[in-house]
Amino acid sequence: MSGTSVLYDAPGARAKRRNIIYTIVFLVLFALAAWWVLATMAEKEQLASEKWSPFVTDSAVWTTYLLPGLGETLKAAAISIVIALPFGALLGIGRLSDHAWVRVPVGVVVEFFRSLPVLIMMVFASALYVEFSDVSSDLRPLYAVVTGLVLYNSSVIAEIVRAGILTLPNGQTDAAKAIGMRKSQTMSYVLLPQAVTAMLPALVSQLVVIVKDTAIGGAILGFSELLSQNRTITANYGANTIATLVVIALIYIALNFALTSFAGWLEQRLRRGKKSTGAVLGAEDMDLAKTPGGGVS
Repeated sequence: MSGTSVLYDAPGARAKRRNIIYTIVFLVLFALAAWWVLATMAEKEQLASEKWSPFVTDSAVWTTYLLPGLGETLKAAAISIVIALPFGALLGIGRLSDHAWVRVPVGVVVEFFRSLPVLIMMVFASALYVEFSDVSSDLRPLYAVVTGLVLYNSSVIAEIVRAGILTLPNGQTDAAKAIGMRKSQTMSYVLLPQAVTAMLPALVSQLVVIVKDTAIGGAILGFSELLSQNRTITANYGANTIATLVVIALIYIALNFALTSFAGWLEQRLRRGKKSTGAVLGAEDMDLAKTPGGGVS
């Protein structure tokens, strides 16, 4: 029993040796691939110091292009996240409604926008802003990018919220009904607080998608986000496209790593906070839930 797990059988001696061999083979192949890439880049003079030095010696590359582009990326992503999270949560809860006149239209909206590529929604939003609004040409790309990201990601978040709530045991709902809680109170005080921890990894993955999808607006709509700065830097500092893309990729990696690390820390903190209490409501929550109008109507 000591060598087994409820999830999988512990590998034996032969399996361990086989895994070691696989690891060594993978590392050798990875090293050969890396050597080939670097050798090819060196042959094409892509490793020459003059192609990389602007990012080290010239601060204008950062202050004029990269940091402002990063700021636009963060601004579009932050606005989209702030709007998409609550909107997606409402749509997800609406899909669980007992009333067909709420559940069916919400389901149609979610499935419609979830089925469309975010690029189409950005382009369509941009055309609508041109024809039917007074938004200036400077702000139009930002508005179009945010609109597309909100419509698509709120629909995906709605499914994440719905799935997270449905994974909870039915006994939670039954217990809430037994003490006379309305469905809105059950959702607010029992189901959502527990589902948040289960939904967090999927939600963070979707937030990372939002950050990365801002680059679509730069490629199509002229939005001056981080990736779009590649063209300007390349034009002003010579043919260093590879170097510029590598630096931009590293910035994206650092940004998304920081986001996922924070989410991992937050998830562990939430799980530790719930270990002792589980799904039990506090006395103040119970008093509020029993008070008429205390929950969401």
